[in-house]
Amino acid sequence: MKKAVIVGGSNGIGLAISKNLIDRGYYLEICDRGGPEEGILPSSSFHHNYCDLLDFNEELLANLASDLEVELLMVTAGIGRVANFEAHHIAEIEKMLTVDTVSTIKIFRVFYDRIRSKETFYAGVMGSISGWMSTPAAAVYAAAKAGVIRFVESVNIELEVAGTENRILDVSPASFKGSRFYSGKNDLSITGPLAEEILEHLFRHDTRFIPQYEETFKAVLERYHDDPHEYGLHSYNYKKESGRLDNSKKVKIGYLSGTFDLFHVGHLNLLRRAKAQCDYLIVGVHDSGKWKGKETFIPLEERKAIVEACKYVDKVVDSCREDSDAWNLWHYDRLFVGSDYKGTERFQRYEEYFKDKGVEIVYFPYTQSTSSTQIRKTVLLKTKDIKIEE
Repeated sequence: MKKAVIVGGSNGIGLAISKNLIDRGYYLEICDRGGPEEGILPSSSFHHNYCDLLDFNEELLANLASDLEVELLMVTAGIGRVANFEAHHIAEIEKMLTVDTVSTIKIFRVFYDRIRSKETFYAGVMGSISGWMSTPAAAVYAAAKAGVIRFVESVNIELEVAGTENRILDVSPASFKGSRFYSGKNDLSITGPLAEEILEHLFRHDTRFIPQYEETFKAVLERYHDDPHEYGLHSYNYKKESGRLDNSKKVKIGYLSGTFDLFHVGHLNLLRRAKAQCDYLIVGVHDSGKWKGKETFIPLEERKAIVEACKYVDKVVDSCREDSDAWNLWHYDRLFVGSDYKGTERFQRYEEYFKDKGVEIVYFPYTQSTSSTQIRKTVLLKTKDIKIEE
C-alpha cells in the first residue's frame, strides 16, 4: 500500500491534494488539528492524526517517517493575514513564524533521511509569492514564507550533491479562492485544478512551482526586481485601497494568578489548559500564600523563574491584589480560575465588573491531582521529628 503524509490536509489546498491523492490510490495520514469535513474524503482511505504545529509532536512525525510505505510528504499548513506590522501582537508573530517556518523546517528534518535516500520519495511545501518579494502589510507572513523558500532552495542543492534524485517542491501561489485560509469555504471545484498541477510538479521532482507564472507573476517579479521600492509602495496602496487591510486585534490574551509554591504537575496542567484557550498567557504570581492562610516555602523570585520557564507561559508578572486590577494593566480577554471560585462574592463582583469589557471568565473544573497542600503536609509530617544538626 502506498501512503502519503499531508500536514494540513483537512482544509483548503491541503484537502484538495488529499482528495487527488486518494483518487490516485494513496492511503493518507492526515496531520491536522481537526479532521476533514465529513463526506468529502472516503473514511476508509485516510487516518486523521491530531497535530498542532504550535506544540510540535516529533514522536508522531518520526513514526510516520519510519513507515516505509509512506512515499510522499506534503506540508500545506500555514497562517497569515494582511495587516500593518504594528497590528501584530508579539504572540501572533511567534505563532506565524512557528507554524509557517520553524515547525515546517522541523518536519523536513524528521523526514530528511527518507528524502535524502536513493529510494524515490516525493516532498513539497506551500510557500507563497509573498516570500519572493517585499510584501508590505504582510511583512511577518512574507518573512516566514521567505525563510521556507530559502530553506528549500538551499537544501535542494545539498540533495543534488548527495546524489539523490529526490527534491523538495516549493509551491508559491498568490491568494486563491476555495480555501478557509482566505476566510472563505472549502471548495474543491476551485482548488482541485491547482492541486492537480501541484502534484504533476511534485511527481516530476521539480523544485519550484509558481502558479500563473507566465501569465502574471513573471512580469510581477521582474517589476519588483527592477524597482523594489516602487513595487512595494504600489503593493501597499493596492491592499489599502482594495480594503484588504485588517488591523483589528486577532490575539486572545489570557490571565491567571496563583502562588505556584512547590511547583507540581497540577500547576503544569493548569497552565497547559489555559494556554490552549488563548494565544498569549500572562501569569501573575502572588508574593506569598498569606491570602490563603498558608506560608510559602519558595521565595517569590524563584517561583516566578520556575513559572517563566514553562513553555505554556508567555509572560510572568507580580500579581495584583485583585485580578480586576490586573486587567487595567494587561487588558486580557480571558481570566482563568478554578471552578471552586464560581459563585463566590469575589467572582460575582468580577463578573459584574467585566460585563462591559469583553472579558470571559473561564472556570476550570477541579481535578484530583498532586497539590501544594498535599506536598506541604507530607513534608511537615516527615520532618517534624527530625533534628537538623548544624
